[in-house]
Amino acid sequence: MEAKTILPADTYTVVNRTILTDFDRKTLINLYEPIIGVNGVSLYFTLWQDLERSLGNPTKYNHHHLMSVLKLGLKPVTDARRTLESMGLLRTFFKPGDTNDYLYELYSPLSPNEFFNHPIFNIVLYNNIGSSEYDALVKYYKKQPSTPKDYEEITTTLDFNYKSVSMASAINEVDTEKTESLGPNVDKEYVDFDLLLSSLPKNLISERAFNKRTRNLINALSFVYDLDTLKMSELLRTVINENGVIDKEKLRLNARKYYQFNNSGSLPTLIYRTQPEHLKTPEGDMSNRGKMIYIFENTSPYDFLRSKYHGSEPTNRDLKLLEYLAVDLELNPSVINVLIDYVLKSNNNKLTQAYVEAIAGQWKRMNIKTADEAMRTAEKEHKKNKAKVFTTNNTKKEAPTPIWFNETQEVKEISEEDKKELETMLKEFR
Repeated sequence: MEAKTILPADTYTVVNRTILTDFDRKTLINLYEPIIGVNGVSLYFTLWQDLERSLGNPTKYNHHHLMSVLKLGLKPVTDARRTLESMGLLRTFFKPGDTNDYLYELYSPLSPNEFFNHPIFNIVLYNNIGSSEYDALVKYYKKQPSTPKDYEEITTTLDFNYKSVSMASAINEVDTEKTESLGPNVDKEYVDFDLLLSSLPKNLISERAFNKRTRNLINALSFVYDLDTLKMSELLRTVINENGVIDKEKLRLNARKYYQFNNSGSLPTLIYRTQPEHLKTPEGDMSNRGKMIYIFENTSPYDFLRSKYHGSEPTNRDLKLLEYLAVDLELNPSVINVLIDYVLKSNNNKLTQAYVEAIAGQWKRMNIKTADEAMRTAEKEHKKNKAKVFTTNNTKKEAPTPIWFNETQEVKEISEEDKKELETMLKEFR
């Protein structure tokens, strides 16, 4: 089992399990980066560079090397590593010791054809970059048209130029490197296949139709479209042909249509991303406000909300609210984090849906993109409304506010509780 915390002195070795090409670099930037972010792609390229520097002799590095090259803390480096693992680009092995040691196996990205036909990747990419960018990528990778009919092929064949002769010595089969891709890692089973099989008429389909590839597709579709076993059973009934075989393309299409019908035409995406790099604030501001901006920008909404639950899993209701902010309103991650922090502090630690949606709708109309914009807007709104709450003795006082509030932040004393919370967050997210 992996250690709870990776230390800068912990070592690692990179092992190549594939053949990497310049075409893979383009694929990672064009297709993977919009999903996993720049940190994940930068880590992959750094590990790739470590491989090339080793020249076939595996070399040990420590994690301080990664921190120095990437200019990231250990938490972002670890998060980036896990995004690579979940996307099937990296496998990680761990050996404990006085200095813990890691083994990183690099794998190729999926080919563009596999990527665009994947039940999860193509949908998430579409939602993250929009229709125009997505169409441009499809056009870039589109298969070239076949040879015009007025051309005649005159390619020379092997047996035209060469002939076979006997050889005195035998040639053994050589085990050479080859391109290997893992694809995304969806570990949990989102479908009860025993229940699924029993729910389908026996004369409609055979158990042999559920081979490993088909099961993986059904599981992936259930994950990305949030389908339970019985709903998947309904969809399968509509895509089984007269031979008892599942039409996989039809299943993809019907699952997508079902999701869009129930979600106002939108498609699913992932909410575990952090703020895009080009919308982040330069580091270096050590004020309370600057520290909070760092946290807002380098934490996913899920992790930020989880920190408010003191490490426990947020409720389904709160996660649905996060999904609404990220998917339906398309608010940036840091903006969502500011919103969560502001509402919890000013609303007695409650994420009231109507209150959150009212503020979120306003910020969406104002086209707020960054943490700093969201924080300034929250401050102005709070001052304008002059929110008041009654104490037990019926006197009035201002409602509590986040520690990043006020232009006079540096001269304002913050409570020990707020100070402790800020330091805990910084330790966790750096």
